[in-house]
Amino acid sequence: MPKKLRKMLGDVNAPSAVALRELIDTQNKDTIRKWCLEYTEDKILPIFEKHCLGDERPRNAVNAARDYLDGKVKFTVVKNSILNECHAAARELDANPTAQAAARAVGQGSAVVHTLTHSLGLYFYAAAAVAYDRIGLEAADEVYAEVAEEVCLEYMAALRAVAVEDEPNPANLKWNC
Repeated sequence: MPKKLRKMLGDVNAPSAVALRELIDTQNKDTIRKWCLEYTEDKILPIFEKHCLGDERPRNAVNAARDYLDGKVKFTVVKNSILNECHAAARELDANPTAQAAARAVGQGSAVVHTLTHSLGLYFYAAAAVAYDRIGLEAADEVYAEVAEEVCLEYMAALRAVAVEDEPNPANLKWNC
């Protein structure tokens, strides 16, 4: 019987995840949105596209989110792209957990333009996508946990690279975790 895989990896109470939330809390909305979209495009879309060559739905969600931030489209366009394209792609990929996690991560990364707390969802789905892509679908839970920790630290480093020191207008996030 195949191993039952988790849809998300990582532990919301792990010290690294707590530190990630604390770092996110120091930044403004624009910085958080930019960071998530860049991370999604640079690290997660390539995983999805490697497994689902030619499926543009997740990329469309990122592009729609960018267009929304640039004032080119209304949020309804982004919402449609995320829900009816990106998440639809994920729902169709039960047989490919790597691509499914990547599609969900892209959906979370794109949804940050509306709800900043999706930045944490991006991490958990990204951890699964990266782990399943890197080490396959049959690894021990401890190995997946190690990869999730590496992804968290990489994700945090990406935020530190664009973070504004002593941001005067940090986002006021309400974490429900």
